[in-house]
Amino acid sequence: MSDAQAMTSNRPYLLRALYEWIADNGMTPYLLVDASVEGVQVPAAAIKEGRVVLNIAARAVAQLDLGNREVRFLARFGGVSQTVSVPIVAVLAIYAQETGQGMMLPEDGGVMPEDAADDTPTPPGDGPKRGGHLRIVK
Repeated sequence: MSDAQAMTSNRPYLLRALYEWIADNGMTPYLLVDASVEGVQVPAAAIKEGRVVLNIAARAVAQLDLGNREVRFLARFGGVSQTVSVPIVAVLAIYAQETGQGMMLPEDGGVMPEDAADDTPTPPGDGPKRGGHLRIVK
């Protein structure tokens, strides 16, 4: 191919694959989220140092939607059911709570699907790309 085509973001696909892998192994999938990204809707009390950890196991949430633009679900916080919405760009990692195995999601180098708005928020510090890296999240 001589013409380079812009590909869509791989983040939502990685997120869905890792969620399935974690759940298939009987573990509890947790998301690490940058709560400072525009569009993150989580209870303020759950935010610690600008981040929030969310249990997205099927037994903990209802109506889980791991979409291409955002993660949405219903969860109970302090006994009250609330809608949680997290733009994909705000998801920093997904991992198994029991083992810490999972993945820091790569910086997004792709483009959003055609239905995405042009003003999609980008993660803080989204500057020059560095080489890949892996880190264990516990």
